[in-house]
Amino acid sequence: MNRILIVLLLLGVIAGGCVKSSVDPMVQYNKQKEIDDNIIKDYLAANTSLKAKRVDTTGVYYIVNDGEEGTGNVLYTNSTQVTVGFTGKILTSGFVFAQTDQFHPTYVLGNVIKGWQLGIPQIKPGGKVRLLIPSRYAYGPYAQDSIHLPANSVLDFQIQLYNVTN
Repeated sequence: MNRILIVLLLLGVIAGGCVKSSVDPMVQYNKQKEIDDNIIKDYLAANTSLKAKRVDTTGVYYIVNDGEEGTGNVLYTNSTQVTVGFTGKILTSGFVFAQTDQFHPTYVLGNVIKGWQLGIPQIKPGGKVRLLIPSRYAYGPYAQDSIHLPANSVLDFQIQLYNVTN
């Protein structure tokens, strides 16, 4: 009798662990998308002097000041290497979570966050761009504890492009 109870208890635990979450991931994604888009739109409305343009329909905005476009002809691919200097902040708080200072790292464009993949091609070597990136094109719902970045952070990057290598 005890064995039957133990087997039934184990089956109950196993069956209980197989229950799907009642929260649909797409519902969560769309809800966060709306929140992020509103944060960026409100920021741009409060800072009307910024000449921000949106990359297609993504929600990623970029700002290139006159004379800061850079020079040359560049074809960007996922394997393009970019050497950059940057400052990364949380848009809502201004908290600086990453800054290169005098160190200019080189990254493969296909290995960086999607917001960079969409924004960096808006300039040429020597150019500067400011990117306003919704969380879905950055780190999404995943906190980045090593750089003190909360989940679903809308990011603000100032990037200077030093070199491009294909």
